[in-house]
Amino acid sequence: MKQNEQRGQELQAVTNSLPANVFADKEGFNQLVRVATAFSKTTIIPEAYRNKPEDCMVAIDMANRMGVPPLMVMQNLYVVKGKPSWAGQACMALIQSCGKFAQVRHTYTGDKGTTSRGCRVTAIRLDTGEVVEGPLVTMEMAKAEGWTSNPKWRNIPELMLAYRAAAFFARVHCPEALMGVQTAEEVEDVAQAKPDIPDVLAGEEEIP
Repeated sequence: MKQNEQRGQELQAVTNSLPANVFADKEGFNQLVRVATAFSKTTIIPEAYRNKPEDCMVAIDMANRMGVPPLMVMQNLYVVKGKPSWAGQACMALIQSCGKFAQVRHTYTGDKGTTSRGCRVTAIRLDTGEVVEGPLVTMEMAKAEGWTSNPKWRNIPELMLAYRAAAFFARVHCPEALMGVQTAEEVEDVAQAKPDIPDVLAGEEEIP
């Protein structure tokens, strides 16, 4: 355990020395490749990244650009439906670590078990002291958008409201924190809600 922890600290120290844009610097890129290869051989990273230096390289580059530890990205970035996606709980962590806000918290409205139940994220801007609010996400909205086709909205609605509220807040107030990546729940909800569009030309005869 101590050996793994020490190895992780050593890799983190090397990662911190990477230039901001490793792809614009040959030596920086070579260093990224070496660090990614080293990470891929450790047992402290999630299994999905082990022995995959290319995936590690992407995660380390993202972490370097965001100013967060590579392990945080690896623990919270998944591939869902073929798309890189943040774990739901990662949104709040990314909002809190972006350096713009204090007292970031979820606020629930309405009654549990009803379509009026909702959640939004509120925070205080550090530069102005202004209280800012994210969009309110409600169960009525979830049903209207077709998200409830995803069974998670029926089994763990409070958690799903919280995850989606955090994603909405981030997209409005600190989109750079997500690096343009959707959350796993967003990807799953869209996939579940996507209707089957019939081929209107199916069976039609070709026009000579």
